[in-house]
Amino acid sequence: MNIEKFNDSAELLKVVAHPVRLALVKFMIDNGPLNVTSLYEEFGMPQSTVSQHLSKLKSVKVISGTRKGLEIYYEVKDKRVETILDAVISA
Repeated sequence: MNIEKFNDSAELLKVVAHPVRLALVKFMIDNGPLNVTSLYEEFGMPQSTVSQHLSKLKSVKVISGTRKGLEIYYEVKDKRVETILDAVISA
């Protein structure tokens, strides 16, 4: 079996395997595209902390950002993450 084909999936799991990133992704799924201000106010974290987590999510293409004026609105693009959340988070 060729283990290399599992690299992308393993990277995705590594990035989302953090409680803050899981919560950010869940919040974006539930509320649509959001800017950093909305996220750090909701989670009560410093803007820099939220931005670092968003950067990691963006690096594996879980989320993408769209510029609107001076702000960037982030939204979940990788639908596999929704499946992961459904499997690991009980409602």
